[in-house]
Amino acid sequence: MAIKAKLRVTQVRGFAGKKPEQVLVLKGLGLRGPHSEVLVDNTPSFRGMVKKVLHLVKVEECDG
Repeated sequence: MAIKAKLRVTQVRGFAGKKPEQVLVLKGLGLRGPHSEVLVDNTPSFRGMVKKVLHLVKVEECDG
């Protein structure tokens, strides 16, 4: 059984004044404000979401 890599996504900037699409992506990832962090699977769908808000988050790869 292979260990799947995960992404640790930490929000570093607030979403006040950002485009509504970016706010929805942050909420879809489960982020609720600056300094909140979530672990998500390293899949193409999550990587695409992170890419849309890369200027608002910090991303690290970690073991599952």
